[in-house]
Amino acid sequence: MTVNLTDLIRALSERQFATERQLGELTGALKALQARVAELSASASLQPAATPVVKTKADDTAKEAAPGAKAEVTPEVLVVIAAAVTAFLGKKVRIRSAKVLQSPYEVVNPWSQQGRVSVQASHNFRSRS
Repeated sequence: MTVNLTDLIRALSERQFATERQLGELTGALKALQARVAELSASASLQPAATPVVKTKADDTAKEAAPGAKAEVTPEVLVVIAAAVTAFLGKKVRIRSAKVLQSPYEVVNPWSQQGRVSVQASHNFRSRS
């Protein structure tokens, strides 16, 4: 297989040009985002200090939930999970459902525990002498 040196140089320069173009586009997008963040920060600092605190449903449920009660997955947690999975996989993901699983160290329902005990007891075989 013969490779022409001029073809390699041309392909390399085309890739370098495409990379520089992408870098320029990303730089422009970054500057626009920085300007937007600065604008939002400035508008947030102009708001009066006596802004009422907005309580969310997640705050209420977290305070009212008894220890050991199942907690809801808040939208903030879903966003963080989606961002982490997106960063890991390298493509955008959409979480369709999520629920908090019971820890194995939490209090177990006594009815369930008794059922397990009776099942385990039925497996005890007599030892042969």
